[in-house]
Amino acid sequence: MSHANPQPLWQPDPERIAQARITEFQAWAAEYHGAPAEGGYPALHRWSVDELETFWKAVTEFFGVRFSAPCTRVLGDRSMPGAQWFPGATLNYAEHALRAAADCADEPALLHVDETHEPRPVSWAELRRQVGSLAAELRALGVRPGDRVSGYLPNIPEAVVALLATAAVGAVWTSCAPDFGARSVLDRFQQVEPVVLFTVDGYRYGGKEHDRRETVAELRRELPSLRAVVHIPLLGTEAPDGALEWRALTAADTEPVFEQVPFEHPLWVLYSSGTTGLPKALVQSQGGILVEHLKQLGLHCDLGPEDRFFWYTSTGWMMWNFLVSGLLTGTTVVLYDGSPGYPDTGAQWRVAERTGATLYGTSAAYVMACRKAGVHPSRDFDLSRIGCVATTGSPLPPDGFRWLHDEVREDLWIASVSGGTDVCSCFAGAVPTLPVYTGELQAAGLGTDLQSWDPAGAPLVDEVGELVVTNPMPSMPIRFWNDPDGSRYRDSYFDTYPGVWRHGDWITVTSRGSVIIHGRSDSTLNRQGVRMGSADIYEVVERLPEIKESLVIGIEQPDGGYWMPLFVHLAPGAVLDAELQDRIKAAIREQLSPRHVPDEIIEVPGVPHTLTGKRIEVPVKRLLQGTALEKAVNPGSIDDLGLLGFYEELARKRA
Repeated sequence: MSHANPQPLWQPDPERIAQARITEFQAWAAEYHGAPAEGGYPALHRWSVDELETFWKAVTEFFGVRFSAPCTRVLGDRSMPGAQWFPGATLNYAEHALRAAADCADEPALLHVDETHEPRPVSWAELRRQVGSLAAELRALGVRPGDRVSGYLPNIPEAVVALLATAAVGAVWTSCAPDFGARSVLDRFQQVEPVVLFTVDGYRYGGKEHDRRETVAELRRELPSLRAVVHIPLLGTEAPDGALEWRALTAADTEPVFEQVPFEHPLWVLYSSGTTGLPKALVQSQGGILVEHLKQLGLHCDLGPEDRFFWYTSTGWMMWNFLVSGLLTGTTVVLYDGSPGYPDTGAQWRVAERTGATLYGTSAAYVMACRKAGVHPSRDFDLSRIGCVATTGSPLPPDGFRWLHDEVREDLWIASVSGGTDVCSCFAGAVPTLPVYTGELQAAGLGTDLQSWDPAGAPLVDEVGELVVTNPMPSMPIRFWNDPDGSRYRDSYFDTYPGVWRHGDWITVTSRGSVIIHGRSDSTLNRQGVRMGSADIYEVVERLPEIKESLVIGIEQPDGGYWMPLFVHLAPGAVLDAELQDRIKAAIREQLSPRHVPDEIIEVPGVPHTLTGKRIEVPVKRLLQGTALEKAVNPGSIDDLGLLGFYEELARKRA
């Protein structure tokens, strides 16, 4: 495996290490808080988990967090779930997100890009003015702290303004992207009963206009809690009857008023991509997100006022919330509203070039698609400003690391990161002062006691185990919405190891402290006692040019046997003949494991995903085990429900 190879793909030079904010933080924390001055990142990380309260106090001081009322202590109760962070403290997230307006009013806070790929700036002063105006109008509409405000919006500046105005009032933000159908949106918004809905009339994607007025009308009918609907005419249509005009609500020159709320006051509700039952409505706090994102974006991503931060995302994915938090570090945030592959596969690189992105984040799937399509980023685009390319969504295969290294720049910091909607942050990933090893995440995050455990709860090194976090993180959910006794929250993360967060991923923590992600542990392939993550199979199979995408499932049979089919979605023109089947099996046998050669290779019309782009392995496994479709999957969480008919029919035939 890759952790046996000691040669790094990339190593930061001494100047880069010296200039990194994390280096400055370590020296400062050593002087004022007893952190180790020597030993680099491993020593700092050890201190951050051993001295958890001191570490988080240091983060708030280093970044100048403004508490309008002080805390009585950093951690009132450290039990999980239920940890109490900074009890007694009050603050406001939006106030911190707009702080840079004082020093660089005319500089761009946001760069908005659509499918023309021409950036349009929104200055810090203008962003602050619009937030002030909208927050005052929300208060005039009767919106109070704790009320929910929802957005059915693409990745546009108006969405950022609406989020920050909601936070300024102390209300609770929640959003879905406009490519979500009405049922998917209602499965989310009906749980939280919003009082205001921000909507567009439609959106542009892939060179086409998509009218959403009928969906908006359905949302209005099915959300009786709404007091107001705000119309944003992205396609230029008139506001429907009874809706308010965005321009009218954001026209005033009003200084924002920031409601000072308790540290644990809800900031937003995110939804897990749970594929059965209603999506989990995760509530994260103003203070918890503020300090976690300052740490993650300021120290791990090394962002500051001179940076431009671009991550390809939509408002229905936690990475959008994470992207907006770039404002906390004074960074210019790039909002791209469009298809990742329009007018061609190189679209995201063109956006990175034209916005001068210094940190560009994307999905591992996009990197592999570029590799397969023969995209040459450094040949075709000026990417000289990019210092870091980061990936998430699924593990970046070793071939993806090598492709970025060869095709973007040899001196490129490649940050594969892994976390979850559940914490709206990373458990492991980017560290600007550490080397990068092919196929590995650099290290666990500061303040995060990330471990790999066996079934008995013993830590493992250089072996595959369950991803666990043994201490609380400030951005862990304060609760789930409509989970009054906390049972759904406990069952989701704390049922396997009481008091310890189990995330549901298989990982290896290497003896060097790097981390390898092997895929979801609830979809692990276990043959003859040897466990393998599905991500390992995909990495090998999808190197073959004929395979567009694949899905592997392991199914325990009633007779004690084990059936492991591999489903392949072929590239145009490819044929699943005996020769291709033999090459697929040989690749798995030689590069991975002879035990994990599939029992059958089956061509499929497509691989179904969640709305946030993750392959849905467990619901397909349930279908193949004979579970009815309506019980195996939540239809509102799937990108193409029609694809599931193939697996349902296959289960019927096999039965």
